[in-house]
Amino acid sequence: MSNIIAIVGRPNVGKSTLFNRLTESRKAIVDDFSGVTRDRHYGSAEWTDKQFTVIDTGGYVANSEDLFEAAIREQVVIAIEEATVLLFMVDVVTGITDLDDEIAQLLRRSNKPVFIVVNKVDNTQLQNDASVFYGFGLGEIYPISSMTGSGTGDLLDDVIKHFEDIVEEENTLPKLTIVGRPNVGKSSLINALIGRERNIVTPIAGTTRDSIHIHYNQFGHEFMFIDTAGLRKKTKVKENIEFYSVMRTIKALEEADVVILMIDAMEGLESQDVNIFHLAEKNKKGIVILVNKWDLVEKDSKTTKIFEDQIRTKLQPFTDVPIVFTSVINKQRIHQAIETALEVHKNRGKKVPTSKLNDVMLPIIEKYPPPALKGKYIKIKYITQINGTSPMFAFFCNLPQYIKEPYKRFIENKLRENFDFSGSPIQIYFRQK
Repeated sequence: MSNIIAIVGRPNVGKSTLFNRLTESRKAIVDDFSGVTRDRHYGSAEWTDKQFTVIDTGGYVANSEDLFEAAIREQVVIAIEEATVLLFMVDVVTGITDLDDEIAQLLRRSNKPVFIVVNKVDNTQLQNDASVFYGFGLGEIYPISSMTGSGTGDLLDDVIKHFEDIVEEENTLPKLTIVGRPNVGKSSLINALIGRERNIVTPIAGTTRDSIHIHYNQFGHEFMFIDTAGLRKKTKVKENIEFYSVMRTIKALEEADVVILMIDAMEGLESQDVNIFHLAEKNKKGIVILVNKWDLVEKDSKTTKIFEDQIRTKLQPFTDVPIVFTSVINKQRIHQAIETALEVHKNRGKKVPTSKLNDVMLPIIEKYPPPALKGKYIKIKYITQINGTSPMFAFFCNLPQYIKEPYKRFIENKLRENFDFSGSPIQIYFRQK
């Protein structure tokens, strides 16, 4: 499970620019979500080998004037609860505003590490102006320019000192989590599976305060359920539901091996679902899609196929994912959902012997070699699977730099056709032999 940095502050202080700077530093390693950048407010980042998640709270505020300040306050409260470290962003040009004061007051009461990030500090004069923010009494200030990136390195050096050590639990059982937008039926599914036989469900003591680990052991299946829903009912906060559920989803997703993404049959796959899907894929988790409330859809013999095709079109290019149609209310196919998730867990850990890999893949490559580039022919000589938590393959060849994306996808499809990796992302590397 990763550490979470939340960027809080009033509008127009430069939160998104800083967010982009922190998450784009991994651009080379991590492709952005395709087509949904404009509404992406959470992403992965890395600094000196420490990986973490960054959340820009600005993207979740309703735009009408009267709701505005209340919404910002709400977000700060949720961020204080859920994040490891808070970056409180202010603007050196405007100085301290009433809203800044109010946010500072909320932060003073939190017992989380808070960093005052003074943005738009582009020269020495502004450097001096920044000292006014010591007035918050929240400790050290960090003058930066999120446009140019100056000062962000020093900030991150100090931020990561406050990260919690993520202790990998010595538990070899598969970890499953159910994610999805609010009200798709996640809690009902967990209740339906667990039933009232609470005696076979033991919440494990000492697991993180943000999620309940439920040990499930019945009907011949044993695994850990990571449940983040319905913890600590909020009384003080009328919570910003979407923001809250995103924070929770990220935490659950990072702890799990297999993510069961639950969608509502009546609403189909929405952009928030696609975001979650790509986040799971990017973190190399196994994925199963669960279409709930299927009993409410009018069906003929083609409905399921059409629905499946629509989902896969929206998920491209990673479409080799099982889709299970359920009705939790009628307890329809809920056990099939779990069986499928455990199958995906097996695929994610699958190791293909090197000899078999070469016997199957080299003839295919010989028949369909990579296209020659600038008169140079690419020869792939040897393939092996690399150790990792999800399937990774190295293809050794003479000119790896000439292999383009379409051929890489062709190779991935052939691996999937010949060895069942359904539901698991695959990484393919071409290396110099």
